[in-house]
Amino acid sequence: MNPVSRKPPTHSSPEAQRRLAYFSERRDEIVSTIRELVEIESPSDNKAAVDEVADAVAHKFSRLGGEVHVHPAKDFGNHLQVNFAGKAAKPVLLLGHYDTVYPLGTLATMPCRAVHNRLTGPGVLDMKSGIALMLHALAALQEWHGGLHGKDWNSGLPRPVTVLLVSDEEVGSDSSRAITESLAKKAAAVLVLEPSYGGQGAVKTARKGVGEYLVKVSGKASHAGLDFQKGVNAILELARQIEKISRFTDLKKGLTVNVGIVSGGSRTNVVPAEAAARIDVRIARIKDAAGIDKKMRGLRPFHRKCKIAISGGINRPPMERTAGVATLYAQAVAIARELGWKLGEAAVGGGSDGNFTAGLGIPTLDGLGGVGDGAHAAHEHILISELPRRAALIAGLIEAV
Repeated sequence: MNPVSRKPPTHSSPEAQRRLAYFSERRDEIVSTIRELVEIESPSDNKAAVDEVADAVAHKFSRLGGEVHVHPAKDFGNHLQVNFAGKAAKPVLLLGHYDTVYPLGTLATMPCRAVHNRLTGPGVLDMKSGIALMLHALAALQEWHGGLHGKDWNSGLPRPVTVLLVSDEEVGSDSSRAITESLAKKAAAVLVLEPSYGGQGAVKTARKGVGEYLVKVSGKASHAGLDFQKGVNAILELARQIEKISRFTDLKKGLTVNVGIVSGGSRTNVVPAEAAARIDVRIARIKDAAGIDKKMRGLRPFHRKCKIAISGGINRPPMERTAGVATLYAQAVAIARELGWKLGEAAVGGGSDGNFTAGLGIPTLDGLGGVGDGAHAAHEHILISELPRRAALIAGLIEAV
């Protein structure tokens, strides 16, 4: 962060209100963009579908003068990087994703509709509204600082901006993490357009780190009637391990351990030789990662004839509320105040790609996207009335960093 970026925004209240009016006049255009993206279904596990929405988004950014670079991915959709030139400075990284958790065909039962103040549809909140807000905030900055010459925007941004939209955030970001971290290291700050928190649209200044472990138990199969005592029950061993694992939770530290999936056995009349459990781990502090990992890998069989294999680990570091995060939040609060509202903050248990950038020590502010409810659920929606001030906030932050 440069020294200038630590000063509060200099927009006067009349200027802030002019900007808010600008986006209010274009609210229907923002809604139209969101609807277009929502109606291109893009489940993480369908490369062709995700690539289709990526192409549509790339075209829109290209029309704004962005230099589009596609990062091919074999097993997931391609990742999209768009570079915008600007006055000499480190770029701001706008980060997000266009994959969703919904299978193809969800639109048939969950259509994109505007009902009163709500826009519904699969992925409308998480996070296609965030992508639309990126587009419209950048278009506004182009107009305010540059202008349209013929059919092309000139380079009128107040600073360089890099946009990165990935295709696999909902399934762990395995193929995109290196790209995200590489671009973050070159950025002055990262603005994550994931959904805001709660009905008041709080931004996210802390997220828990995420880990997943697989615990596999091997015993010995036998006939449950004829040779019961010759068997070694892997499920029984796993049950005892689950009791121990569950005690690793430490709520005071913000550390939770959840056994989410259990499998094992083949038939009721067979003493099971195999059993397994998949475990979700959340940490609020990076310093707790080594401790929980040691506990998980230190599990030993209760039954001497059983064997245990442990795999997995922490795959997203926590986003902690560092000084850099706090500075970005203070800037956002000042901009929001000029626009006429009090912007809150929240610490949440879910992870995003902002965890990676914050874990590198890059100032990161998350939850700048749409305001609504029901992410990953049938009632997913955004509040249409919140779109103008969200766009104005994003535009202001790009200038202020």
